[in-house]
Amino acid sequence: MADMRTLLIVDDHAGFRSWAREVLAHEGFDVVGEAGDGTTAIRLAEELHPEVVLLDIQLPDLDGFAVAQQITAGPTGHAETATEVVLTSGRAPEDYGRRIAASTHRFLRKDDLSGATLEAVLEPRR
Repeated sequence: MADMRTLLIVDDHAGFRSWAREVLAHEGFDVVGEAGDGTTAIRLAEELHPEVVLLDIQLPDLDGFAVAQQITAGPTGHAETATEVVLTSGRAPEDYGRRIAASTHRFLRKDDLSGATLEAVLEPRR
């Protein structure tokens, strides 16, 4: 596939990162990196410039919402990146109250993750 989207996977569970890498690479994504915490995710997003960041909401050091905001704001603090952030969790979106509804980022449950569901979530909003 010539138009593979580059992807950074961020999750504190190595087993999930490994599984997600295997599934998404097989389904047309170019996984350019992995991170187990928010601080590393921010650094790798700045270094690798992935098109998509699959970002767990519950990380050991930083909240996924805060990480998403920093990634999309870029190093200058102003929205300048084309990186799409897809928040993910094993929990239902309702468990986060209005935070997901108020977020500008997409959401996908870990149980629903596949190349097709990730592409569907990334479709332009109407």
